[in-house]
Amino acid sequence: MVEDSRDYVLDDVFGALAHPARRAIVERLAARGPATVMELATPFDVSLNAVSKHVKVLERACLVRREVLGREHWIRLDARRLAQASAWVDRYGAYWTGALDALERLVLEEQQHEESSMEPKNRGEADR
Repeated sequence: MVEDSRDYVLDDVFGALAHPARRAIVERLAARGPATVMELATPFDVSLNAVSKHVKVLERACLVRREVLGREHWIRLDARRLAQASAWVDRYGAYWTGALDALERLVLEEQQHEESSMEPKNRGEADR
C-alpha cells in the first residue's frame, strides 16, 4: 500500500488522541474556547509540566495552536485535522451501516422462521 501525506496526518491525529488527557484537553477547548496552559491543567492531578507535554503533542499533530501573550500561553483548538480524521472514519460508516442492516434482516428472517415453525398445524393433521 502506498502511503501519502494524509496517512501521516491521520497517524499524528489518532496518535495524539490516543491518550485520555489529550482528548480531555481537546474536548475542553471545543466546549469553552481558548485557555491558558494553567487553566487546562486545573482538572488534572498531574504537574503543569506534564500537561504542557500533552499540549505539545497536540501541537505537533496540528490539533491546537499556541499564542504567547506576555507570560501567558493561550491554547486554541484547530479543528481542521479533526475534520480530516472524521471524514476518514465516516467513509467506513456506510460499511458498518450496510453490515448492521444485513444482520438485522438475518435476525428478522430467523425470528419469522422460528415463529412459523411453532404455529399449530391444520386441524386435520393434528387429529391423525
